[in-house]
Amino acid sequence: MTTATKVKTAIKEVVAGNNLDYQLSEDIMKAIMGGEVSDVEIATLLTALRLKGESIDEISAFADVMRAFATQVEHPTDSLDIVGTGGDGANTFNISTTSSFVIAAAGISVTKHGNRSASSKSGSADCMEQLGIQLDLSADEAEEVLEKTGMTFLFSQKYHPAMRYVAGPRRQMGIRTVFNILGPLANPANCNYQMLGVYDSALIEPLIQVLKKLGLKRAMVFSGDDGLDEITLTTTSHVATLRDGEINYFVFDPKDYGFDYCRLEDLVGGEPAENAQITREILQGTRQDAKSDTVLLNAGLAIALVKDGYSLGDGIEEARLLIQSGAAAKKLEEVIQASQTV
Repeated sequence: MTTATKVKTAIKEVVAGNNLDYQLSEDIMKAIMGGEVSDVEIATLLTALRLKGESIDEISAFADVMRAFATQVEHPTDSLDIVGTGGDGANTFNISTTSSFVIAAAGISVTKHGNRSASSKSGSADCMEQLGIQLDLSADEAEEVLEKTGMTFLFSQKYHPAMRYVAGPRRQMGIRTVFNILGPLANPANCNYQMLGVYDSALIEPLIQVLKKLGLKRAMVFSGDDGLDEITLTTTSHVATLRDGEINYFVFDPKDYGFDYCRLEDLVGGEPAENAQITREILQGTRQDAKSDTVLLNAGLAIALVKDGYSLGDGIEEARLLIQSGAAAKKLEEVIQASQTV
């Protein structure tokens, strides 16, 4: 079957409400990443997939191909990515970006993969840039920063050149597509650990299954019951964990760990410069409010996921101590310095 025929077959199947199998999904994504599919066909397929609802096989195959087409980054030990799908429309400060420095200060290798803002005022790359972290690093340079500091940032645009083939259709469509989900699944370092926030709790179950299929050792997929793609402080969050092949589900309530609920507006950020300042203040321990508490939750759950024998409470307490001791702020300065001197 020719590529053109496969694309037409895939579109017909999806429009009819049928799921594509892994092999056809893989073939279609390879054709898209190879520039062999027209903008109209890409837009039609993405829209049909969105209306049908993407299956585990479809998402897994697409993510595998995106990883294969990416510029690869090596890491010496198990590494973690903490990322959200975005698209929650809440314009919060950069929660996962701030949390990543606390996690790295805990001695956990962090390879954060992110981009400029798509739907908010400040994406992770925008915030990192304002903090003074050099974005324009080669794969070798990013690896060197990771080796020196235990943390590195991979600017998505540099590592996924084939994404240029879908940029036009996505921009013109202006709706969420499977690529909103794929970005967080396509870390070029192929991390073994992942914290993944989603804007819709309906995505938790399929995405934890996808992460299992992709071969991750441990992962957590979560959605705030207020719609945030983070562990939220305004209410409870629904969570799924993958730990050595076993999947479990639970509801996380900050009140169980001594925190009070806040209002959603308490977590709102601003432009990149303002968000970078918020990050600095939290890591330095000079800001203690709903924003800093939210970082404790997100970093704490990541620490508990990776470290053996840690309860969620243990992870949260370690995150608190890492900020109080100055270790988190020190980690930020180490990463800035290393990124500017490689």
